[in-house]
Amino acid sequence: MTKQNVRGRIIKSLGGFYYVADSEQKGNIIECRARGAFRQQNVKPCVGDWAQVELTPQGKGYVVEIEERKNSLVRPPLANLDQLVLVVSIADPAPNAFVLDKLIAIAEYQEIEPIIVITKCDLADPEEFAQIYRKAGFTVLETKSLQHEGIESVMEILKDKTSAFCGNSGAGKSTLLNAIDPRLSLDTGDISQKLGRGRHTTRHVELYELPSGGFVADTPGFSAVDLEKFQIILKDELAGCFREMRQYEGKCRFRGCSHTKEAGCAVLEAVKNGEISQSRHQSYLNLYELAKNIKEWEIGR
Repeated sequence: MTKQNVRGRIIKSLGGFYYVADSEQKGNIIECRARGAFRQQNVKPCVGDWAQVELTPQGKGYVVEIEERKNSLVRPPLANLDQLVLVVSIADPAPNAFVLDKLIAIAEYQEIEPIIVITKCDLADPEEFAQIYRKAGFTVLETKSLQHEGIESVMEILKDKTSAFCGNSGAGKSTLLNAIDPRLSLDTGDISQKLGRGRHTTRHVELYELPSGGFVADTPGFSAVDLEKFQIILKDELAGCFREMRQYEGKCRFRGCSHTKEAGCAVLEAVKNGEISQSRHQSYLNLYELAKNIKEWEIGR
């Protein structure tokens, strides 16, 4: 007798259909629609969700329940991530520290572990850039995807985790994923010399299961504008999203210190002494300026 309900994980969403990997029967992917009740509750199933599926006699199904999420991103639309793998090229195009720092802040805000992977290390020396983030307390890996160097270190960190790959177009996300698992056969785009960035070659968000265990998601290229629109961090929450600043909490002369220009600020002193990198603090200042104009009532908190 065929079971009527199964638990599984949504691994792809496309054109109103959800593809759920059966957690009990490996390799069984069920094509599903979502029940209308989700629309009434203003809930939309998301790639990465754990779901209850009601099977039909034809072997398809309906998503009838979504389990509580530990975290979620609106764009890219993903849920229940363990880590955000932030792919940044050291050259062609050159790294944009502000975009990277904003991605890191969003990951920290969502309690997703940021992992930084520097690509194209055959084109320039990544050491100085990498050291900024290692000193701040992040895992930083250096790769040469075309030469297949550093790939094993990335594979090891993906094992038994659910990871999303994010970064500017042209940074080499898809090339890196192809090097990790050639079966993925993800499209890669040439760099547009005129624009200094790559074409957006990824069409939808999908989780891929790795042979060594774990899932990875390749995500479409998205910009800082998207992040500002879909993930709001208020100014009072921002310092907590810079992990190297947390140890100075409560050590400033004035309560409610913004760590921007106040006398007796422990964070500014740490920047002056080289304990916090100037580039990271500059990103904090830029984000703080943006966050100052956001009011809680405007975003419904």
